[in-house]
Amino acid sequence: MIEPFSFHGRDFYLLRDDLLGDFNGNKARKLEYFLNADLSGFKRIVSHGSSQSNAMYSLSLFAKIKNLEFCYVVSHLNSNLKQNPVGNFKFALENGMKIFVVEDRVKFAKELADTADALFINEGVAQNEAEYGFKTQADEILTWSEKSGVSPDIFLPSGTGTSATYLAKHIDLNVFTCPCVGDAKYLREEIAALDEHSRVKILTPPKKYHFGDLKLELYEIWQELKASGVEFELIYDPVGFITMFANLKEFKNEILYIHQGGLLGNISQKMRYERKFKNHFKKDQG
Repeated sequence: MIEPFSFHGRDFYLLRDDLLGDFNGNKARKLEYFLNADLSGFKRIVSHGSSQSNAMYSLSLFAKIKNLEFCYVVSHLNSNLKQNPVGNFKFALENGMKIFVVEDRVKFAKELADTADALFINEGVAQNEAEYGFKTQADEILTWSEKSGVSPDIFLPSGTGTSATYLAKHIDLNVFTCPCVGDAKYLREEIAALDEHSRVKILTPPKKYHFGDLKLELYEIWQELKASGVEFELIYDPVGFITMFANLKEFKNEILYIHQGGLLGNISQKMRYERKFKNHFKKDQG
């Protein structure tokens, strides 16, 4: 669904991939191929990443639906989270996820998946099969564009850049993104590994944000966005909107912002903000 959206006096269009259903956001797009594939030869799924990853939760739900074991490897697990699971981690455990804590998580995950009945999924589902769902997404955007007469510039924030890369490959519109995990160089390398001829345009945030940074300006723009009537994800989208507004001159057409879901992760991230800035929040409430 694409709808009008206004923020900070600027009109946009918003692709509501957060409303796709139980599987929503960019993870639903990335897993579309596997959802439609014959996985009868597999007994388990193995992946790796962070302990509050949106992909982790989506894979746990996917494995539950497909009646497969789900093994997930992290490099570190916070003792507080281990004792009091919340957010994506809590719901993934409830879906039956088996968690492994190993410093070299990539190596261990690949070793764990080194059997004929195991399906290995890269961190963030950054792999070729993810392309399938973004062709569907591109078709939906183009159908809307033809009906509405709007040929927008598309913007979405990135981790590995998988979503932006595969969308740009299947749509004849400008696709912009920004780095939310590493810097622009890292993102450019990740995108090139998926498509060396990618047309994705990378915009640089006005300042460096380390992944998951607890910065008041990020929380405040998230609150402002929520007050506008739509809740966004609390790690990627604040950096996305700050970057987009800092680079408005780069957009030559109306903007279509892609809401990539991931709202379950807000539970734990919001708790982190409240712990770190409790005095600031108390002052505001007082």
